[in-house]
Amino acid sequence: MSDEEIRKLAAIMFTDMVGYSALSQRDEKLAQELLEEHRRLLREIFPRFNGTEIKTIGDAFLVEFGSALEAAQCAIEIQRTLAKRDADAPADRQIQVRIGIHIGDVVHRGGDVYGDGVNIASRIEPIAGPGGICVSMDVERQIRNALEARFEKLAPTDLKNISVPMDLFRIVLPWETKALPSKSEIRNRQSGSDKSETGRQRILTTSIAIVLLLASLLGYQLWRTRNQPAPRQDTSPVEDSARRARTEAAIIPEKSIAVMPFENLSSDKENAYFAEGIQDEILTRLSKIADLKVISRTSTQHYKSAPENLPEIAKQLAVAHILEGSVQKSGDSVRVNVQLIKAANDSHLWADSFDRKLTDIFSVESEVAKAIADQLRAHLSGREEQVITAKPTDNTEAYDAYLRGLAYTLKAGGNTPVNTLAAQKYFREAVRLDPKFALAWALLSSTESRGYISQNLQPTVGLREEARQAAETALTLQPNLGEAILAKGRYYYGCLKDYDTAVRYFEQARQFLPNSSQISESLAYVTRRRGQWDRSESYFNEAERLDPRNAFLLRQHASSYRLLRRFPEALRKYDQVLNITPDDVDTLAIKAAIAQAQGDLPRASALLAPLRPGADLNQALEQQVYQAIMERLPGPIIPRLKEILAQPDPALGFYTGQLRFWLGWAQEVAGDHDAAQESWRQARSELEPFLKEQPDNWGLIGDLALVNMGLGDKAAAFAFAEKGMSTVPIEKDAVDGPAPIEILARVAGANGGTRSRHWGPAESALDAV
Repeated sequence: MSDEEIRKLAAIMFTDMVGYSALSQRDEKLAQELLEEHRRLLREIFPRFNGTEIKTIGDAFLVEFGSALEAAQCAIEIQRTLAKRDADAPADRQIQVRIGIHIGDVVHRGGDVYGDGVNIASRIEPIAGPGGICVSMDVERQIRNALEARFEKLAPTDLKNISVPMDLFRIVLPWETKALPSKSEIRNRQSGSDKSETGRQRILTTSIAIVLLLASLLGYQLWRTRNQPAPRQDTSPVEDSARRARTEAAIIPEKSIAVMPFENLSSDKENAYFAEGIQDEILTRLSKIADLKVISRTSTQHYKSAPENLPEIAKQLAVAHILEGSVQKSGDSVRVNVQLIKAANDSHLWADSFDRKLTDIFSVESEVAKAIADQLRAHLSGREEQVITAKPTDNTEAYDAYLRGLAYTLKAGGNTPVNTLAAQKYFREAVRLDPKFALAWALLSSTESRGYISQNLQPTVGLREEARQAAETALTLQPNLGEAILAKGRYYYGCLKDYDTAVRYFEQARQFLPNSSQISESLAYVTRRRGQWDRSESYFNEAERLDPRNAFLLRQHASSYRLLRRFPEALRKYDQVLNITPDDVDTLAIKAAIAQAQGDLPRASALLAPLRPGADLNQALEQQVYQAIMERLPGPIIPRLKEILAQPDPALGFYTGQLRFWLGWAQEVAGDHDAAQESWRQARSELEPFLKEQPDNWGLIGDLALVNMGLGDKAAAFAFAEKGMSTVPIEKDAVDGPAPIEILARVAGANGGTRSRHWGPAESALDAV
């Protein structure tokens, strides 16, 4: 066995079966039977949350997780499963466990795990009580906004062999009714965890366990009763409205805030990007305070700078406070005005103005963040205070380029080729001007990794390498920069499809970016690619709680429904997008694609007819071509494609050749076989050169399969189709994996004599990233 040490950050769960020692003395056979059932039940649950069983210690489990959230979700599922089991079991056959969870550094050596993460989890576990879950403050801070559960803080607790008292929390389970344990109970439980307890102590422990078990069962039955449909009661509209208002107010955290778009008061309207950047930098600093709930800018950017209906907006975003502001930039001077508003009564809590030179703009962002934290009485750790006062660069020109790039990543149009190219350009400029600008390196890497997997940038080997180097440079400059850790995860996800490593980086980033919806969003994409659709759905919901009006996020969530052929749910989600960004061309095009898949061509036509997309809106353009072909009316779309192709944009890369394939298909359906052949020959000559730098681009490979099919080169068509399947195996990618299989089926179908009906590029992925 290797003695090599591997150190990493991990969430550790320690479980212990309540009363097992006492039961073994009374009835060894029954104790062994229940122990085996307990092990079987828990071992069925661990893998569902990516838990790795390290070892068993008698009736205890030591389990490692990649994230605190997965550990907590697993613990809740364990207690839920056992509570349901015990509800119908006699008292002497009850199985109850205590669970403790901590996150920290651990060391893997010789098949075992060591470190404070393990020690603390084992000391926390006895405090949980029968059927309970106890977590450290580090865990609670990471999951508080991600887990739909209530936390109750315990008194600072001295743990055996742990030098500093720890803040601990109990997760309140829905079926629980028992009160929190007292300090004396905590001490008794902790000392009672030692296997050397006396017989009298064991009997006392068993008695307490029975009492608490009955309380838990009663609580569970009450919970089940409360969750049954309540009988209808006649109440007045006024009473209903008041009750709804009380309920809504109760679920909005008091320490929650949304930062509205800052108004650009500069005489030069092109300085709008600068106002947007100041807003985002203040928001970013606030979002790194774990004690706050901060709504992402992608959800607030659709509002006006100083909206009149603040209570309604706060309700939509589920926050208690709103920050408004304005920025006036003139030469190298900047004036920033901000005001903090309590949304419920539209009252002003705090306001200030700051006049600074550009070189001192960071002090404004830090002062505003600290002032808001003070006003909302948010706890600031020492590390958080350092983070929000940090100065990312001393180079004002580099910072200006960074803000311009940031503006493109946040544009309402979303993750388009044009926006991605512009963001990449400005981030490259920022790191050229200041090679030590870690945050700019991180965003450059993230932009390139997302551009690689979405093909908004040409997915070349060179791009993949640049994304890797940018992420590593950022981490070398600032090892604890959350954005840099997130960028490294995106590189492993988007460029390498190394999902296990990506998840580890995403979860590590969470502790530095506690309010970032991008963590949950990234995990939603990973689990979707793995085919873990239910878990992906959970992560999407988690992301939307922090970013409820992010059109791109909502569109991706809808894409999951569409991939699963859950069309009604997909359409409802796309309508949410259109409520935020009315007349969004790509969203309307995808709704048309659903209508096409359902065989409703008139509805698809009604959605597509008003649109006139350019080549940069490839989703909408392709759906229009596909509609014309399915209706057998390609005449009008052919001159439109020729018009676009007459002035090709080099930035679109291989997509120009793909458009030429579509043109050939339309010409073939129109009966102009010679023109179609010429279009396909030209498409092949345009597409093939891209293979050298993009050998793993399954979309490019699929296009070449279909083009060669159209030209009658069966051998080449099948060769490319099979290469596509090996490039994106379905067992590794549930999103893109079906597309090469579909391409192969279309190639085979065309060679079977039904070519014109099977030539369309595979549509399984559409807009998914």
